Amino acid sequence: MLIEQLIFIIIAFALFVYMFYQLIKKNDTKYVPILAIEALGIAIDFVQLYFAEKDINVAIKIIIYILSIVVPIIVIVVEKLNSNMSEVIYIFLAKMNLVFGNNKNAKTILIKFITEHPESYIGHKLLAQIYEKEGGQRKAVDEYAQAIEINKKDYDTYYKVANLLTDLDKKDEAAQMLTNLLEKKPEYVEASIALGDLLIETENYKEAVNIYLEALKYSPTNYDLNYNLGIVYTMLNDFQNAKLYYEKAAQLNSLVYNTKYSLAEIALIYKELEEAEQYFLQVTEDEELCADAYLELAKIYIIKNDKDKAIKFANVAIQEDPKRIVEKIQKDVTFAVIIAKLSIPFNLEFEDEEKPKKLTKKELKAKEHLEEMAEITKKIGYSNIKIEKKDKVVESEEKEKNQHERE
Repeated sequence: MLIEQLIFIIIAFALFVYMFYQLIKKNDTKYVPILAIEALGIAIDFVQLYFAEKDINVAIKIIIYILSIVVPIIVIVVEKLNSNMSEVIYIFLAKMNLVFGNNKNAKTILIKFITEHPESYIGHKLLAQIYEKEGGQRKAVDEYAQAIEINKKDYDTYYKVANLLTDLDKKDEAAQMLTNLLEKKPEYVEASIALGDLLIETENYKEAVNIYLEALKYSPTNYDLNYNLGIVYTMLNDFQNAKLYYEKAAQLNSLVYNTKYSLAEIALIYKELEEAEQYFLQVTEDEELCADAYLELAKIYIIKNDKDKAIKFANVAIQEDPKRIVEKIQKDVTFAVIIAKLSIPFNLEFEDEEKPKKLTKKELKAKEHLEEMAEITKKIGYSNIKIEKKDKVVESEEKEKNQHERE
């Protein structure tokens, strides 16, 4: 018992002196809490010596050994394995403050640490995450950038910075960041999608095609890549390729109705009325697109000269979205043959506000483009071709007649 106590005192004091020496040598306050823990353990040991004649609780003895010997030895071992023991301690303290909701203290600790140790990857990244959660995107970008400089293989942080730059409306910088990321890791599909979105926004559709096609090599069954290719080919008026990728996207996710709406519009462009009709009937199940789908079905039945069905579907479209659909009907001469029989509300100014759109800007733009192209091709197709030819014959005959009269 006496020998054990002697050995304990020698080891405990040796460790205490070593830690105190490190504190003086490195002038690093990280050793202060360790010294305090050791001192507490030694103090408890002295107290238990006073009551040596009584049985000491085994649990107390374990605590004494942990505080006086185990903790400092762990610190020494970790310090040998990890040259920057300060980082371990500071990051631990910062995270503890975050757990208790004290973000201010956590930031103070991290700023103090990375000021003294600017090479700390973990320190910069943790501080960036705190800034991001607080809405300080600019500061977050700066700290994430510092982390990337230290660890150039942190591809997720590249992607994170690109998203933050996009939110800050620094889209050129975001695009450059994503380009750099894809050069290092071409299979990073999310980066390809994000870069493609930026290119679509700036109408660089051919470049977007190249980005998406390259990404498909690594993820051919990715819905977003196939769907986005359908959109960019739509904007390039390459409707055959657009159809190909919309069909692939529809196979991958049959519950996204905008792909089917796009396929229906392309079918109209190619005068495939039956195919368009089938797609539009499926789209009527979608809350956002159903009004447009019913309206397009009404157009198809007008072309088929089935006015009763045309009136029925046009009225359903009006019920779904009165103000917007009535405006479209009034601008479209196709409905001239049935407009008198439509149930148009007397006053549209008191209709409910337009529902928020689920479709993104690029989706809405592609949708509008397809509708415009379908209208343009409709004017040179169906029965209108015969009407246009007759009009030209009549116009020619009138010109000849007028010329003879003048003579």
